[in-house]
Amino acid sequence: MRMIGVDELDWPAQSPDLNPIEHLETESQPSERQIVVGICAMMKKSKSKPMTQILERLCKFDYIDVVIFPEEVILEEPVEKWPLCDCLISFHSKGFPLDKAVEYTKLRNPLLINDLNMQYFIQDRREVYRILQEEGIDLPRYAVLNRDPDNPEECNLVEGEDHVEVNGEGFPKPFVEKPVCAEDHNVYIYYPTSAGGGSQRLFRKIGSRSSVYSPESSVRKTGSYIYEEFMPTDGTDVKVYTVGPDYAHAEARKSPALDGKVERDSEGKEIRYPVMLTAMEKLVARKVCLAFKQTVCGFDLLRANGHSFVCDVNGFSFVKNSMKYYDDCAKVLGNMVMRELAPQLHIPWSIPMEAEDIPIVPTTSGTMMELRCVIAIIRHGDRTPKQKMKMEVRHPLFFELFEKYGGYKSGKLKLKKPKQLQEVLDIARLLLDELGQHNDCEIEEKKSKLEQLKTVLEMYGHFSGINRKVQLTYLRNGQPKASSEEEDSKKDGPSLLLVLKWGGELTPAGRVQAEELGRAFRCMYPGAGNRRSLGCESPIDFGDYAGFPGCGLLRLHSTYRHDLKIYASDEGRVQMTAAAFAKGLLALEGELTPILVQMVKSANMNGLLDSDSDSLTDCQQKVKARLHEIMQKDQEFTMQDYEKLAPTGSPSLVNSMKIIENPVKTCDKVYTLIQSLTSQIRKRLEDPKSADLQLYHSETLELMLQRWSKLERDFRMKNGRYDISKIPDIYDCIKYDSQHNASLGLEDTLELFRLSCALADIIIPQEYGISKAEKLDIAQAYCVPLMKKIQLDLQRTHEDEAVNKLHPLYSRGVMSPGRHVRTRLYFTSESHVHSLLSMFRYGGLLNEEKDQQWKQAMDYLSAVTELNYMTQIVIMLYEDNNKDPSSEERFHVELHFSPGVKGCEDEENVPLGFGFRPASSENQDKKPNQGSLEDLSQDQPDQALPVSEPINIQRRSPMIRNRKTGSMEVQNNYTVPTVPVIPVTFLISSELFSMPAVKRFSVSFARHPTNGFEGLSMVPSIYPLETLHNSLSLKQVDEFLNTVCESSSEAHAKTMKGESTLMFLLFGSSQTSLYSPQQPLSSSGSETSLRPPSQPLWRESS
Repeated sequence: MRMIGVDELDWPAQSPDLNPIEHLETESQPSERQIVVGICAMMKKSKSKPMTQILERLCKFDYIDVVIFPEEVILEEPVEKWPLCDCLISFHSKGFPLDKAVEYTKLRNPLLINDLNMQYFIQDRREVYRILQEEGIDLPRYAVLNRDPDNPEECNLVEGEDHVEVNGEGFPKPFVEKPVCAEDHNVYIYYPTSAGGGSQRLFRKIGSRSSVYSPESSVRKTGSYIYEEFMPTDGTDVKVYTVGPDYAHAEARKSPALDGKVERDSEGKEIRYPVMLTAMEKLVARKVCLAFKQTVCGFDLLRANGHSFVCDVNGFSFVKNSMKYYDDCAKVLGNMVMRELAPQLHIPWSIPMEAEDIPIVPTTSGTMMELRCVIAIIRHGDRTPKQKMKMEVRHPLFFELFEKYGGYKSGKLKLKKPKQLQEVLDIARLLLDELGQHNDCEIEEKKSKLEQLKTVLEMYGHFSGINRKVQLTYLRNGQPKASSEEEDSKKDGPSLLLVLKWGGELTPAGRVQAEELGRAFRCMYPGAGNRRSLGCESPIDFGDYAGFPGCGLLRLHSTYRHDLKIYASDEGRVQMTAAAFAKGLLALEGELTPILVQMVKSANMNGLLDSDSDSLTDCQQKVKARLHEIMQKDQEFTMQDYEKLAPTGSPSLVNSMKIIENPVKTCDKVYTLIQSLTSQIRKRLEDPKSADLQLYHSETLELMLQRWSKLERDFRMKNGRYDISKIPDIYDCIKYDSQHNASLGLEDTLELFRLSCALADIIIPQEYGISKAEKLDIAQAYCVPLMKKIQLDLQRTHEDEAVNKLHPLYSRGVMSPGRHVRTRLYFTSESHVHSLLSMFRYGGLLNEEKDQQWKQAMDYLSAVTELNYMTQIVIMLYEDNNKDPSSEERFHVELHFSPGVKGCEDEENVPLGFGFRPASSENQDKKPNQGSLEDLSQDQPDQALPVSEPINIQRRSPMIRNRKTGSMEVQNNYTVPTVPVIPVTFLISSELFSMPAVKRFSVSFARHPTNGFEGLSMVPSIYPLETLHNSLSLKQVDEFLNTVCESSSEAHAKTMKGESTLMFLLFGSSQTSLYSPQQPLSSSGSETSLRPPSQPLWRESS
């Protein structure tokens, strides 16, 4: 190595008094002419560890010497007194005199590694974006706002509640606001009100933080900025480092905008992992390097929606802490310098030929199956009671609003944005004012309904799309009189049905449930706290979460071998559940809003996770009519009623019918209990001590009374019959108050809970079909798009092109860098979970008469009374690398299920499953490969399989229910006879393994350093996963999904026929042309039924 000093250099004649440069080693100068590489930068940069490492390697070239220009020389001396050099590495940073460096290059004309004039452009983000655009490089859609510092108000910026308009171009939130000066790192991201509003403020790393969340939603009013659309990157940034146009090193890191916490290793360095660039990204790196004339150049890539976008160019930048990069960088730079200057200086040199590096990717071997894919469909968490009010409106102002937002295109309109809700409120206020001044005026809207509309929209003092929404539906001939809610006198002519929905927000308990389940979910993945014993050390092993169950998932994710996508329907409670789950799963910190915007994809496309609950299929309408007919009989249930209502013989239904006996008498009791409840609440309100009592989640006694009074009015109709459709709402409210407002001590709430629960246990599941054929028909209307997506997820497991691939040559301590686990999480509402479960149960996946394991699963599911909050259906795909790739045994699928949150009922009545039994596989005389990434655990299969050494394990009897004492669970031990050892991929910490099998995946055991939720009585625990089947082949599942999806195509024609009838009813034949093919009106809740099968159902970014 040779780093030369002042005394060895050819100094300019006019600088004899220049201080010598401190050199690392003094060696006699060789007789041949040496090439001098000068380093002209601020001392902090020129003496940095990466620079030192690279220069040491550069000096190993026989003909290259390196001189570092002292900072005092750069700052204080004229360029004529600067050292001479043949090649210059010079770059701008804070305080660097770029003008002087440019002057020096004009004077001495050295070979420039990085062009200096272009570095002026790199300091201005506007110029950077201009150059990128000229080069045809993809970048986010953007607009530049230039402000005059003296007149900051005079600019082309229009700011709305949820968007900005810059120079006439609109940017809906979320959008990014970047200062035009590249040295200013105060970049802000603004979030929409539907996600919670506020902004994330990014800055240069300070300690362990790189950003902070702020409630401020307004953009900055001084300074010039670039506004650009926010790119959803799943929380990962890719930083690319070029060394010439043909070399690029890429690293992924957690996005600073996610939770602002910088992940650091045991030495305090930010954790990054090298990733593979695609062919297109390599081309982009080449273009950036050449366009900006920066040989050594760093830039930022955003990978979003299957494309890569450049969002920043940093200029001269080195990779930190990568010996492989230091070797490569020095080699590339040295060869570049020698190739350019050796011929000029008559130095004998030729480019050395080296064997090409072949990326060898280790694969797992041994007897274990490797987890390849996890798919989970999860219901949202605990919410406030959903409330709804319907009213028919005819005032011209409502029709104007309907037309303004394009309601006539589809006959329906959904208003959720604050501005839209404000317009509805303004109309309500205006009409109420007119009614107050002129009682005889021709306003047809009912005053009490308008007052309720106004009251609900004024709640909270501000709007948020998560809290409330208004739906308007066009009625060509007005609303037929159907219930006590409607007007007595029917009017002619068109009207609008206004449906106001509020409530249904995720509660704090719901957030805790989702976050805790996310933490527990980590234990689904290989790897746990004893990773170090396998010799695979990684920064994650020594971080905050080392040694905790599920740190294998964190390691998998941090090394970018976890291809994670989270989808949620467009309901606020579902999206917030998804964000809270992601926070727990990935050990994130801080507010949910940044996590929601970056990690959760809104999946309201083609009915994937959303359904229009007001648009029922013909089958569903017939089922509801039959339900109402049976439940209106004032007599005890007969055998015929049991056959009509429970043809599948479901124990949960039969038990509920036995509790009810006479449906009308039970409804009478429920109605009386509601009257008692509202009376008690009124008395409490009259009591001065409790008038200002705060209930759970900031509710007041008045709001609680409004909830129950409305149910009291609506449940019993004017004709004396009961509106059975209100039973789910009654159960919803009493379940909420029993759990969260029990401290009020209201009488008879338990009896009201018991009776409404029994009624709801019949009404809710049977609304999705009474017979098996009906259940399938209704389920297909809801979830065929989701099932097609699941099929695609299972098929695409091998296609890893679009994910962040870990670079095998840089991945020390990672034993299978080329392997990925694909995770797809779908958060949705009760309707999709019911429907999906019906598809698996009745769609013909397996024959329960021939498959004992499936029969046990079906018996268990029949006994489950409720698919409560956080219900999960989990599909896991394993690969056995020892089997032939074309063999059916190569891929192995498992199906698991949890009914979600534990209810208020007695646990003695809870149906019994057979525990969580993952990844069982036949295995004989095989030993695990000790060097493999995954490890073994032991579990009991359903049937004994011939293996080598049986052992005794303790396992809960399937017939013994553990009892709960306080927050601890007491276990009845039950010794199982000798059972075989089954090697599996699923690695669980010794602490978890010592627990009963059924408790391995229970939220109550999701221990975590930041777990502060234990002991909260208002947060019920979640039932652990039960295995429905653990030995399905991928072929079986694929054929099943094909069958159920194809059988739904027969319904397309019927649906289309129904559409034309519905369009005629809404508009009449003269206006059907208002419908555009791109916006079909779906009567089935699934828009896919209106598309030809050849069209893609969604845009999949894998």
